[in-house]
Amino acid sequence: MTIEKPTGFEFWEKSLKSAKYVVAPMVDQSEEAWRVLSRRYGAELCYTPMFHARLFSESQHYRDEQFTTSPQDRPLIVQFCANDPDTLLKAALLVQDKCDAVDLNIGCPQHIAKRGHYGSFLMEDWDLLKNMVSLLHSKLSIPVTCKIRIFPDVNKTIEYAKLLVDAGAQLLTVHGRFREQKGHKTGLADWEQIRRVREAVSVPVFANGNILYHEDVQRCLEFTGAQGVMSAEGNLYNPALFSGELPPVWKMAQEYLDICKEIPTKIHMIRPHLFKILRPCLHIHTDMREQLGKVKSIEQFEEIVQELKQRLEESAKNSSHEITTDENGTRDIPHWLCQPYFRPPLAEPKAGKANENSTSEANSDDPSLKRKPSESESPKKTRKPKKVKEGLCSHCKNVASIKCPFQSCKQCCRKNETCRQCETHNYKKSKNLEANEKSNTGNEEPDLAAAAV
Repeated sequence: MTIEKPTGFEFWEKSLKSAKYVVAPMVDQSEEAWRVLSRRYGAELCYTPMFHARLFSESQHYRDEQFTTSPQDRPLIVQFCANDPDTLLKAALLVQDKCDAVDLNIGCPQHIAKRGHYGSFLMEDWDLLKNMVSLLHSKLSIPVTCKIRIFPDVNKTIEYAKLLVDAGAQLLTVHGRFREQKGHKTGLADWEQIRRVREAVSVPVFANGNILYHEDVQRCLEFTGAQGVMSAEGNLYNPALFSGELPPVWKMAQEYLDICKEIPTKIHMIRPHLFKILRPCLHIHTDMREQLGKVKSIEQFEEIVQELKQRLEESAKNSSHEITTDENGTRDIPHWLCQPYFRPPLAEPKAGKANENSTSEANSDDPSLKRKPSESESPKKTRKPKKVKEGLCSHCKNVASIKCPFQSCKQCCRKNETCRQCETHNYKKSKNLEANEKSNTGNEEPDLAAAAV
């Protein structure tokens, strides 16, 4: 017997207050302190980080460490990854009185999700997904929602979305990328597929993908017909994205640290946020980047931010740099302002046949969607040798890990023994993780340093 509760558009309008501006669920990055900051600058709905349902249901320590909230932290959706209906229900029952909905993550593309068999690696297991969603729909006092990725065949994506809605999902977030589109292979999100899903289902839809600037939000809403737009990376690099502001990086960094003083936040969560907010200036002030990777307290973080503030205010004072926009919609923004991050392209791809089922061509006339072409869309160019640049390892030509404070790939970070001070590449930590994975035969704990999901 299904418990009575708001459903579909009534749920979106009443419980979620018709939210249009949505902060995505991001592992270790959409914690309460970050949600507070984002709401100050226009976010109307926030998701928690993705929680591992089995660990959440079994471990009080895991719950206390990972999930904090307050009455002001609403509307709020708690997201879980899982591959067992009963385990998912146990976890969801623990939070149903502290949030407005529970979301099932079917979009995480990371390797840890593949090993643990959850996230986007459940996309082909439709019977299991149907059972999990229907059980939550019938047993919880709040609605269940789903965050999904798309298939190359839009008709399969539509069928997939309808199955989840029929099972009881009251809202869908559609990330318009395939499972393989991640990291430096991210490419463009397919707004056309999101539009087709919105037209095919009877519940609200949030669009996810291609949101770099505030203007992209309205364009996405108009193109897709979605009820809201979700931002992950755009929000991380500029938490004021939904307000339309491009604030000074030091202002956002210090405001976030002030919130962390009021809401206790783990250092391993704070550091990646500061690296992303301050990224535009750290490739210039490289000494600050190295220090940022070493400090261990909020007070030390504040010292770095204040030092950068002095340097950047001087740069802004002596510069006549104005924000300009080229014919493709890409903006030239001063390095002291918050701004989106464009991943540098990898080696030129081999020529291949385009996927005939993909509908991404529908977005080809949209200037802003040409700002970050995928590898297969990138024209071949003859590149001259260049010095190390942002996005590449500072020791070799490999791609640097996004979270490495020394801008190094794994091999170089360990070879130069900087990994002892690097939370991303710590040698002992990695060895222990490998040992744990070999001994774990059930569901695996998600990598809490993973990228946004």
